[in-house]
Amino acid sequence: MTLIEKILANHSKHDTVKPGEIIDIIIDIRAARDFGGANVVKNMRDNNLNVENPSKTFFTFDCNPTGSDQKYAVNQHICRLYARENNIKVYDIDKGIGTHILIHEGLAHSGSTAVTTDSHANILGAVGAFGQGMGDQDIAAAWANGRTWFKVPESVKITLEGKRPEGLFAKDIVLNLLREFGANSLLGYSIEIYGEEVDKLSLDERITISSMATEMGAIILMFAPNDEILKYSEEKLGRKIALVKADADAKYTKVFTLDLSKFVPLVSRPGKPHDTVPITDVKKTKIDSGFIGSCTNGRIEDMREAASVLEGRKLAPGVVLKIVPSTNEVWEQCLDEGLIDIFKDAGALVSNAGCAGCAAGQVGQNGPGEITISTGNRNFPGKQGKGEVYLASPASVAASAVAGYITTYDDIPDEAVDFNFGNHIEKLETAHKTKPSAVDKPTVIEGKVWYIKEDNIDTDMIFHNRYLAITNIEEMGQYTFDNLAGYEDFAKKAKAGDIVAVQKNFGSGSSRQQAVDCFKALGIQAILAESFGAIYERNAINAAFPIVTYNSLDAIDLEDGNTIRVDFETGKITNLKNNKEMMADKFSEVQMEIYQNGGLF
Repeated sequence: MTLIEKILANHSKHDTVKPGEIIDIIIDIRAARDFGGANVVKNMRDNNLNVENPSKTFFTFDCNPTGSDQKYAVNQHICRLYARENNIKVYDIDKGIGTHILIHEGLAHSGSTAVTTDSHANILGAVGAFGQGMGDQDIAAAWANGRTWFKVPESVKITLEGKRPEGLFAKDIVLNLLREFGANSLLGYSIEIYGEEVDKLSLDERITISSMATEMGAIILMFAPNDEILKYSEEKLGRKIALVKADADAKYTKVFTLDLSKFVPLVSRPGKPHDTVPITDVKKTKIDSGFIGSCTNGRIEDMREAASVLEGRKLAPGVVLKIVPSTNEVWEQCLDEGLIDIFKDAGALVSNAGCAGCAAGQVGQNGPGEITISTGNRNFPGKQGKGEVYLASPASVAASAVAGYITTYDDIPDEAVDFNFGNHIEKLETAHKTKPSAVDKPTVIEGKVWYIKEDNIDTDMIFHNRYLAITNIEEMGQYTFDNLAGYEDFAKKAKAGDIVAVQKNFGSGSSRQQAVDCFKALGIQAILAESFGAIYERNAINAAFPIVTYNSLDAIDLEDGNTIRVDFETGKITNLKNNKEMMADKFSEVQMEIYQNGGLF
């Protein structure tokens, strides 16, 4: 078996598992964050569920550790009260990013399983653990049952050959992988990475690479721990850990060999993490701000990398640099090693540990017209603010903040560029609120189609993170697609009974349940797509919201506004304008059971 198959089999009743099988797996660690945690609590209370094992259940407050948003503060307090009632440990606002804490505490280690409301829970692949981001219904079910259903994914093996070039950082490695595979060619796969240079990667470097599996569309990107990392986990946990690794004769669906020696420093251009180009292509692009942090690059090695560039230098005039360590442990290391002084002397803002720019509740957001270079994992429109965001390594971000334009650490000018800021004001349209209509649960539906011919429509385009504090489903519909260019007025025009058809990788990005529930609130009957983001697919199925996967709509000559009939039991789709038919994937037994039940609960 492959690495993920080994882990899933070890946590199920099966001796062996194969791709495509749907199994129940025991979850070792079950966590919820501050914004998703309140919804988990709501699901637990509404469904009269009890926590199966409090010692394996946690809250992690990493999205808004500053408590600067009233709705986040309310949600955090809901979670704290529930934790007191149920003897659940809270890693509160002083601790940092939850997935990193699980590694620091030894809770996530080789062969273990964990789920959280964080879509980057697959970061745990850095230590050879199975981590998965899930929606609030999934997490509540795991809290109550200690297990959840999961479809065994197909596995991909990537081998990196050749020597690692001088000055090539971990962020550059994962951006090169994104350049090679894009956002959806490995959609739904579990990736394992091997190679002589790979074995030398530190824990911090592995975390950086694993953290962007989500942006590649993968279930997880995994490393087999080396001796140093296994020893680290054992020291944190306080006991020996058995190494879990793939069998020598494991079968992989796809195998790739890439030449690491040909990898070069890259940046992701604004809007798409996979739109990567050599940094030389965008060199001297003026910037307004920089951000160093996130679950991708908030580790101590990242901080040292930035400090080595900033030491003895000042930020360019008019440029703001925000630095946020991933955990309090990293923050204290920065303090002990004098890195905080270096950052402050250079003119940077240093915040307390947390997610920062990726989450709307902390430092790192930018404004309309602002150009930012960031170490984050996502630069979807609106994700880190209303401006444009380039993604790069900490060294490149620090160098650019000193230069005043995008550059590399080895090409910083003696004198920074100086430029004036312009004022940009963007008006927010008042969204139209539509009350949801009751939706029956037929197996055959008919409705008018919104045919949106786009790939990689992510959850921030569907339901932006500025609305994440909303827990009332009836309020969600009005914000549907208001961050998707060309469809900002979708919620005003959509009618109950409509059907949405899109292309590849719909719902990529965050684990937010709201990106499903907003369609339910509008009375949308179903979404058809060539493929769905893995977390989104689970959330839709668990919410009894119909989603259907198809190969191509060419056979029925579908046009925007056509009326179609969809049969969930057979997968047949009929264009009622021309009576042309085609076959899509029918509902699986699990999907139909949850659908007819009205949801996971």
